[in-house]
Amino acid sequence: MPRDKKARRSTTRAGKAEKRRRGSRESAGTLRERARAIVAALADAHPARIELDFSNPLELAVATILSAQCTDKRVNEVTRELFQKYRSAADYAAADPEVFQEEIRSTGFFRNKTRSILSFAQALVDKHGGAVPDSMEQLVELPGIGRKTANVILGSGFGKNEGVVVDTHVKRVSRRLGLSDEEDPEKIERELMELVPRGEWSDFGLRMVQHGRYTCIARKPRCDGCALEELCPSAYSFD
Repeated sequence: MPRDKKARRSTTRAGKAEKRRRGSRESAGTLRERARAIVAALADAHPARIELDFSNPLELAVATILSAQCTDKRVNEVTRELFQKYRSAADYAAADPEVFQEEIRSTGFFRNKTRSILSFAQALVDKHGGAVPDSMEQLVELPGIGRKTANVILGSGFGKNEGVVVDTHVKRVSRRLGLSDEEDPEKIERELMELVPRGEWSDFGLRMVQHGRYTCIARKPRCDGCALEELCPSAYSFD
């Protein structure tokens, strides 16, 4: 590596170290301002998009359940045929569990996912006329639907800002950015909702997922050139 680049990175790391030492003294107002700057920087760096393929809220719900502990790429490969066969909640509710679990086997945890999806579909038929509801209260009452999945459905399926999706990527990036020290996803979500304008909740969550997936990766984040480099108290602390 050229000496000037080494020197620049060394200076940057020293600055980041000092920022981390000051982090505990960051006021609520300063944190809120930094959070707003992070929202803006993420908007410039990442599209607010979900990588699951779907054409309606039911497909999105099924794909999101399948995505647990599985890559979106694999889920999309499975749902390409699945969505051709199962076109309504009634279709899923009437599915043979033994057949269905083989159809989704490659997504992992296929028995649990089969129970979740088929029970979810049956509840839609019984309680909502087969339609996916568009409220947080109704969604989280359904089998297989937690708050994270409900946020995905509401944000990407209905365009509603009811919360912030907090998956493993968002949890990791939030902690590294100093936006939350919590471990529990719902507590992290509440803190992010306080810091991020409501109109940005859904897009912010999607962009945080993108950032964690492609830049702020778990083992060795790509800090050099990161869009949040100047806003992150953890930058260059993983070298």
